[in-house]
Amino acid sequence: MNKIIVIPILVGAVLVSLSSFLLLNNEPPESSSSLIYETGFTYYDVEKIQNSLEEYDIFVSSPTAITDHTINQYCTYFEKGLPKNIEYCITTAVLDYEGTPLGNINIGGNTQYPILAIANIETPTLNSHKDDVFTIFETMIETLVCNCWDEEKSKDYETISAWLEGVHSFYYDSDRRNIKSKIDNLSDHEIILEITPKDNSILQTLIILK
Repeated sequence: MNKIIVIPILVGAVLVSLSSFLLLNNEPPESSSSLIYETGFTYYDVEKIQNSLEEYDIFVSSPTAITDHTINQYCTYFEKGLPKNIEYCITTAVLDYEGTPLGNINIGGNTQYPILAIANIETPTLNSHKDDVFTIFETMIETLVCNCWDEEKSKDYETISAWLEGVHSFYYDSDRRNIKSKIDNLSDHEIILEITPKDNSILQTLIILK
């Protein structure tokens, strides 16, 4: 059963209602145990993302491992409002067919298994490289979560791109303030999309959590 939920977001931002939904079951949420780490996507899935995006003339570099004090700049997430420590993180650069940097894709967890994936895509405006951005996000969801949106979709958004369009529309309706849309329990994964305006650009962050 799908329900629309309202998500509180960063200080000074608005609440998302129409751009968020829950896919619910009757099971209580699991803690971040080794079982969660060992299920779902792996670090090797970066290669699948590279190959898929190459078909759309989007280049993803070979991953670089990060284990020093800068790890939180690449791989960090919050659970119940508190930051969670990541032991190991890999990062890649993402460029369009002209070699223009679009951002990066990071995957982190422990040294054996990841627990989160993050795509940080920064463009001059929300409509800049829109097709590329949607392709990157759709590819990450279909590769790391599942190609099952048709089976588990909400009544509001029949496709991933429809959900992304809905979040974009809500961003404009919110007077271009920070917004966040959350999909909970799509094939036992949590998906979050944040849009953050900067001085001369727009940052879109897709977060996938096991």
